[in-house]
Amino acid sequence: MEFPPCPASLKSIQHFLKLAQEHDSRDVVIAYWARLYALQVGLKASSQTAEETKLLLAIMDWLEQLKKQQVDNEAITNDIAAQAHIENYALKLFLYADKQDREENFGKNVVKAYYSSGVLYDILLTFGELSEEALHNRKYAKYKAAYIHNCLKNGETPIPGPFPDDESADFEGDGSNANGAASVTPPDNPAGDSPPENVQPEEPTPPSTPAAHITPPTAEEVLNNPNKLPSPPVDEEKPGGFVPYVPNAQQNAGMYNPIVPIVGVQITPDQMIKAQKYCKYAGSALNYDDVKSAIENLQKALKLLSTGSE
Repeated sequence: MEFPPCPASLKSIQHFLKLAQEHDSRDVVIAYWARLYALQVGLKASSQTAEETKLLLAIMDWLEQLKKQQVDNEAITNDIAAQAHIENYALKLFLYADKQDREENFGKNVVKAYYSSGVLYDILLTFGELSEEALHNRKYAKYKAAYIHNCLKNGETPIPGPFPDDESADFEGDGSNANGAASVTPPDNPAGDSPPENVQPEEPTPPSTPAAHITPPTAEEVLNNPNKLPSPPVDEEKPGGFVPYVPNAQQNAGMYNPIVPIVGVQITPDQMIKAQKYCKYAGSALNYDDVKSAIENLQKALKLLSTGSE
């Protein structure tokens, strides 16, 4: 479907529409929620000119048509499933960009992955306030995208990984608008760059000595094949503000509370989706070595499935 051009007065929704366009054929869930969020922001910003109304009505029509076509897609019809899908997608992009950043593999792929991740965290505002982890990742991703972009543009070498304490304080102090979206000025439309050509997968057998110039996977490859997602460094500071959890015997003794299953309990579809969401949250927590949060979320899922209540 061809959409009318976006007028300058609705510049604030252009990056959401661009992200949606890039995912029309790759991930219809991302495309749907990106346009829905663009519509919500656009309706608030609109001064009801003819150009604005024409675009917003076209987005409404597209959303209605797609929802009818995807009636069996829970990530479109169910908010909980949708939120989990987008969170997982945003986190994959964030981890890819962070890994490449720390290894000093700077380039348009890293800028695009960081920036797209930040846009996806904006879209998650559709479902309410962001978690502390999501807020941190969003600010960090947008700031890093602009920072690396500007460094490359000016011929400078970016500082890899987390910023020193003084610069980190400036980054954390970035202002937010009324909707809670970070007010970092985006680079020159990195999300609009054409994706690079796919590189060939590396041989599964690891080399005996570290390779000097191994081509990292692109953001598109990571999203299409999660097995390419590199594991977060073990000894480095993890993004997201988590402190690695170090259990001791006393803590473990009181952490697990036995759950007695109720015989014949009936689990509703909504409860099943919520349990899946808890499991995905646990997986995300383990990406940051946050074992305590992982255990808590898994216990919530187990209790919900065993008793039918939280």
